[in-house]
Amino acid sequence: MEKELESSTADREISTTRIFDAPRELVWEAWTNPKHIVHWWGPNGFTNTIDSMEVKPGGVWKFIMHGPDGTDYPNQIDYTEVVKPSRLVYTHGTGEADYPGEFKVTVIFTEKNGKTELYMKSVFKTAEARNEVVEKYGATEGLNQTLTKLADYLSKM
Repeated sequence: MEKELESSTADREISTTRIFDAPRELVWEAWTNPKHIVHWWGPNGFTNTIDSMEVKPGGVWKFIMHGPDGTDYPNQIDYTEVVKPSRLVYTHGTGEADYPGEFKVTVIFTEKNGKTELYMKSVFKTAEARNEVVEKYGATEGLNQTLTKLADYLSKM
């Protein structure tokens, strides 16, 4: 008798899968090159200023997301695993020590008949932290908007 395994972090996760009509190498380039990611990263109405971006194990991406209301959101991504062009693992926070909203992200890029399947999973420290970003900041909708912006950008690359 087989038992379906459940994730021990399910109540702390946000995950999604999206198919892009572009080859994996192009999706990877759009995701890891600052000259591309600046054009699509973030929900609708947001823009970005990139301070630095080194996509390598131990590398850091520092940027500010500018909200449509003028609010600036400092962000820092610390890369722990980079396997070109198939996998990224990083911690996303603000760069502040002990930031409670910090979360770990895994992004998997899979080639499928000339298209790319992207699987993205974010795991938060607590269920409460996950629920706060979903309820207070609309993280699920924001993620969907971000990936739609990526799809639009890829069609123009």
